[in-house]
Amino acid sequence: MIELSEVIGELRRELDEAMAAGAGERLRFELGPVEVEATFTMERSAGAGAKVRFWVIDANAGGKAVRSDAHKITLTLHPRVEGHPGRPEIAGRSADGER
Repeated sequence: MIELSEVIGELRRELDEAMAAGAGERLRFELGPVEVEATFTMERSAGAGAKVRFWVIDANAGGKAVRSDAHKITLTLHPRVEGHPGRPEIAGRSADGER
């Protein structure tokens, strides 16, 4: 299992890599909302610094049984590039006539 924050961080890195790989390409894609669906379990720690952690269950768990307290969550993320208005493109610079 991995933490939900790690899943989102890896998604961010992958999208950033796709944007860089599209630089200079004629065909570009505007990045719209990104939906992430994951099965997770929660862990609550006790004590003074108590917190709740969300652990994403690996789909390739090697035949291990999923605990009965597993939950499903869908996140809709709206990507933005800092300092730039509008939706990012998985591509290079904009061309005349593009939105």
